[in-house]
Amino acid sequence: MQQLNFPKFSFRFKNSENKISIFDVIRKKFVVLQPEEWVRQHCVHYLINEKKYPISLINVEKELKINNLRKRYDIVVFNTDGSILIIIECKSPNISINQVTFDQIARYNLALKATYLIVTNGLNHYYCQMDFENELYNFLKDIPSYSV
Repeated sequence: MQQLNFPKFSFRFKNSENKISIFDVIRKKFVVLQPEEWVRQHCVHYLINEKKYPISLINVEKELKINNLRKRYDIVVFNTDGSILIIIECKSPNISINQVTFDQIARYNLALKATYLIVTNGLNHYYCQMDFENELYNFLKDIPSYSV
């Protein structure tokens, strides 16, 4: 797999039926290793190992309904009160991050109301803090580390 713009993390892999899988510590199972999954797993490890978010507050690949359409988010980090702190949209490294990508995460956030948005293809990361009052996102250099 391609080297990504993240710190080096230790992953568990297995090869079954000529398919390589990577262990997802959130879902507690092996998932087929695709380019987007490679990015997603780096994001998860970044949140846990670098930003110190508890595994118990992180959710991966769950369905949500937006305007009666079923969508799936990549990663969500919850606050301890159950509200959503961060939404992360992961793309394959060969996908450019553009306005369409931001529109996708913004649509998700209409329903989820996260404070922070992250869009990444593993090579380029964009961090935003929502300004709900003015309906804007403010770009940041990074997201804050976990604090109780």
